[in-house]
Formats: sequence, structure tokens, C-alpha cells
Amino acid sequence: MCTIFNRTIYDVVYQLQQEAPHPRRVTCTCEVENRPKYYGREYHGMISREEADHLLSVAEGSYLIRESQRQPGTYTLALRFGNQTRNFRLYYDGKHFVGEKRFESIHDLVTDGLITLYIETKAAEYIAKMTINPIYEHVGYTTLNREPALKKPAPVTRDTPDGKEPHGDDSGLEQRLTSLVRRATLKENDRAPKYEKVHNFKVHTFRGPHWCEYCANFMWGLIAQGVKCADCGLNVHKQCSKMVPNDCKPDLKHVKKVYSCDLTTLVKAHNSKRPMVVDMCIREIESRGLKSEGLYRVSGFSDLIEDVKLSFDRDGEKADISVNVYEDINIITGALKLYFRDLPIPVITYDAYPRFIEAAKLAEPDERLEALHEALKLLPPAHYETLKYLMAHLKR
Repeated sequence: MCTIFNRTIYDVVYQLQQEAPHPRRVTCTCEVENRPKYYGREYHGMISREEADHLLSVAEGSYLIRESQRQPGTYTLALRFGNQTRNFRLYYDGKHFVGEKRFESIHDLVTDGLITLYIETKAAEYIAKMTINPIYEHVGYTTLNREPALKKPAPVTRDTPDGKEPHGDDSGLEQRLTSLVRRATLKENDRAPKYEKVHNFKVHTFRGPHWCEYCANFMWGLIAQGVKCADCGLNVHKQCSKMVPNDCKPDLKHVKKVYSCDLTTLVKAHNSKRPMVVDMCIREIESRGLKSEGLYRVSGFSDLIEDVKLSFDRDGEKADISVNVYEDINIITGALKLYFRDLPIPVITYDAYPRFIEAAKLAEPDERLEALHEALKLLPPAHYETLKYLMAHLKR
């Protein structure tokens, strides 16, 4: 682990980012007609590639913007890197971009581009090997699933022959590995089902230096340096996200709502077999509504049903749906029906649904039962447990 932590601090990629060329704007000294309002003095109008190359020969990192001679009305970012001029088609939609990343200013775009070009040139082989020995296998969720969880967070220590803390200032290390430590010390609930869940990765901009929680290498660039799981907060390189196993453990601080939340995400976040909405609503319905006529047929007031939804989204398990607040039981049944309608993936998933339909068409009872049994196997655990509980409730 010591070598991994050292690599995290003295990262090759981090050092290369520090060494990358700095942007040098080549200013146009004359007035240019029809200059787009979103470009500044770096805009040189319709000049040729040869003229741009001559202007940029002053230094690495020099850049300018020109209008294309071949396609008037389109713009090119000309950038000096590696002793040659590189030309990129430039776009603007409120922000400047040449690829996926969008920037507030041309200066930021060029800075990020120079960093990326420099790192990809100097460390291509290193980057290709970053995922070979990931720190994730030692400190990630795989450790949690294999070893008993600690009751209290343990201090981060490096491996040393005598087990003592090494000398030196390691405060930066602890700060950078905060999320890794958090993962390594999360309490595992033995009662919680081992539901497999893919990570919900979104492109993310990290403020300040950040390290990948999969490979422990620096995440380079100014913006959109990597991806972050919206459900559990895991931060990794975009290329590393393809290697992370389907072991997402949603954290309540990341899961902001109950309704419209993926069913598996919700149950994992609450360490339960089923969504607490289903359990709480069904308990309330069975305690005071089983003899009500038209229990799931009669609709409650829509504004009060929406109020129940907002209460669950805001208060979670502390939501009050008792008779003291909602006397009409049809409001609770309406809230339960709304929960199922709002699921992004239905209880009977899109993959399993055709199998259920095929099973229902079978005339022979034993064959139909066997086909239904096979169809149920296609449901994720959270969906299966929810359907099982709901069917038992409807039978009652």
C-alpha cells in the first residue's frame, strides 16, 4: 500500500500537468471587421494556415483564432504544440468548445488542451497501464464484501516494518484519500441483501487536485476531469469507469429523492429489501383500510397525494402518513400507485416483461407455473422482493 500512496502523492501525471506549456495569446494589432462578439484580440480574421503558422512560431503554447478560408463563417483555433501548428474547428453555443468539454473562455480551453496534449504525448504508455494494478481492489468495495466492517473509522497508515507511522507531513495524503478511507470503513449491514448495482456515472468537474478512486492516479485537466457516481459518490477517470465492478453502494447524501429513483438504488441506500415507501404505505393501508370499498379504485385528492410524495422525498422514513395527517386512506393508496408509476424501471422490468406475457398465454397450468418461475428469475433482487411483498398484500 505504501507504494500506492506514494504514487498518489507524487503522481507522474500530476507532475506532467505542472510542466505543460502555458497558453500565450497572439494578439491581433489591427482592427478586424465582423469580429464575433465572443472572441477577443486573439481573433485575426480570415488569414491562411501559413500566416497563422508564422505568427505562432514564437513559442510553445501560442494560439490565435482565424476564420476559415475554405469555409467562411466557421472558425479555427490554431495552437502551437510540439514545434508544429495544430488546427481545431472551434464552436460556440454560449461556451467555447472543440470536443465534449465546454469552457467559459478561450484561455481556459487552450490551457486544458495544452495539458491534455502534453500528458497524452509524454505519458501515453503510463496512461495505458494505469488500470492494471488498481487501488480499488485493495481499498474499494471488494474489501468491504470480503472482510468484516469496522465499527469506527480506522486511521490511514502506511505499511512499515515496525507498524509505526512514518515521519513527515502526510496531511495532504489524508485529505486526498478521504473518500477512499470512507469506503474502507463503511459499516456493512449484514441484513442488507447483496444486490448488484451498476454505478450511475456522470461527467464531473472537480475543484482543486483530485485523484481517481480506482487507479489512484491524478485526474488531469481544468474541467470534466473524470466521472462521479451520482448515487454513491465514487470519483474515477472516464476510462477507469469501464473497469469498476457493479458494486455501487448508494449513499443517502447523494440520493436526493425517493420517488422517481431507481428501485435498486433506493433499497441499497436504505439497506433494506424493499423501498420503505412500499413498506410504510402497505402497513398503513392494512392497518386501517382493508375493509374500505374500492381501496385501489377510488382516487384520493391529487394535491394531497402529491403532498405525501413530497413528504417522502423530504423526510424519507420519517414521513408521517398516519390517520392524523391523512384521514382518507385513498390518499395513501394513491401515493403508493404514484410511486410505482414514477419508477424509471418498472417493478416487472422491461427485460422480464415479455417472459411474463408468454407465460400467461400458456394453457397448461404446470407449464404456466414453471414459465412464471423462470420469468421471476430475471428480476433483480430488489424488484423480486418488492413484487413478492406487493402480491402478498393484494392477496390479503
